[in-house]
Amino acid sequence: MTASNSFASKFKPMMISGKEVLPIIEGGKGVGASNGRSAGAFAAAGAVGTISAVNQLEYDAAGNVIPLVYHGKTRVEKHRELVENGIRAGIQHAKMAHEISNGQGRIHINILWEMGGAAEVMEGILEGAKGLIHGVTCGAGMPYRLSELAAKHNVYYHPIISSMRAFRALWKRSYSKYTEQLGSVVYEDPWLAGGHNGLSNGEDPTRPEDPYPRVAELRKFMNEVGLHHVPIVMAGGAWHLGDWEHWLDNPDIGLVAFQFGTRPLLTKESPIPEAWKERLMTLKEGDVFLNQFSPTGFYSSAVNNSFIKELRARNERQIPFSTAPEGYRTEEYGFGPRKRPHYVTPEDLERANQWTALGYSEAMKTPDDTLMFVAPEKAAEIHQDQVDCMGCLSHCRFSNWKDHDDYTTGKKADPRSFCIQKSLQEIVRGGDIEHNLMFSGHNAYKFATDPFYSNGFVPTVGELVERIMTGA
Repeated sequence: MTASNSFASKFKPMMISGKEVLPIIEGGKGVGASNGRSAGAFAAAGAVGTISAVNQLEYDAAGNVIPLVYHGKTRVEKHRELVENGIRAGIQHAKMAHEISNGQGRIHINILWEMGGAAEVMEGILEGAKGLIHGVTCGAGMPYRLSELAAKHNVYYHPIISSMRAFRALWKRSYSKYTEQLGSVVYEDPWLAGGHNGLSNGEDPTRPEDPYPRVAELRKFMNEVGLHHVPIVMAGGAWHLGDWEHWLDNPDIGLVAFQFGTRPLLTKESPIPEAWKERLMTLKEGDVFLNQFSPTGFYSSAVNNSFIKELRARNERQIPFSTAPEGYRTEEYGFGPRKRPHYVTPEDLERANQWTALGYSEAMKTPDDTLMFVAPEKAAEIHQDQVDCMGCLSHCRFSNWKDHDDYTTGKKADPRSFCIQKSLQEIVRGGDIEHNLMFSGHNAYKFATDPFYSNGFVPTVGELVERIMTGA
């Protein structure tokens, strides 16, 4: 596509995290999918690079990933090792990005607020890499303490929200006390962004909404509280900036920058494995699936591969039960090694028998009083993954871990979900891309249709930034 002649004159550098830079921000993908090398390259190009501070990978002097081997015997002990590794790795990547940037651009870190030990990891990295990091982006939850912690370490904070209502709640409770450090407000489209999405209970995951009125509503509130000078960062769905030209110099939107999470995956500096990059080039529209399988409880967007298909099938093979005859639940089903009686409807008993005949003979209880049917080897894998939980989230529905107080959510572990840490660590280290979680934004199919990537072309970050700045 070709942007209009006025595009270049409208899309100008702006102040972000205390310096005038190109209004292009690298999306901070978790568990090693953006790192010091990619962030440093974005900063060197005069833009904003973002290091994932979510369980980042640590490297040795030769550039090889250091395997994280847990020595602790309990979840709490393993959680401590995970937090300490996250801090060490975050500091390492901050130094790497600073060196690569050569003083250009800005360097941010990205924190998932629902990550286990999020505040401790954030503070540990900022303290250990003092002066090397200019801002912190943070989403997935309501990070009320983000502004306080950023102010304490004299860096800018960039909250990620998906509605004006969410930002208003954050502003009134906390952010209004720390206005000088508010670097931007990141509006992340909950239908199009990759990774975890901020859909509320009142929003239909199957009916995407136009971001323009939602962002205009956000800007109106920001203006009402004196934040005219604070940029809004549009995240999720940005590909060709020429498509957003009507947002530029628009009083309804105000100062606006754009965050790119998907396009940076396919660059020479991107740390994801080559197999992942090659898969991105083959995606078709609709191949990215908005699902609710994540152990965080949030919706998330991922490539609809065998991993996602197995989770979908697993969730479809479940029936409700009661421990005593109740209503239409008159048929006895023997659960567990002792075949304790559970009661289901005649129709559901027939379905259970059919699944068993197909090899899905192991019934597992869910927190919603249903029985889910899987193959024995899958049941063993689920159980082992739950036992191996290292506490990567603040709350995990898959393992019932909680990172504080009594370290349990008080709910049954949910076998319909999965160990997100295990899968993301495996895929970013070169594991099977078909049987692991592959996060992506919904526009990833454009890799196959955008002429910029024709004949398998993979740009450097510098070439990508230059291309984006043309509007295409």
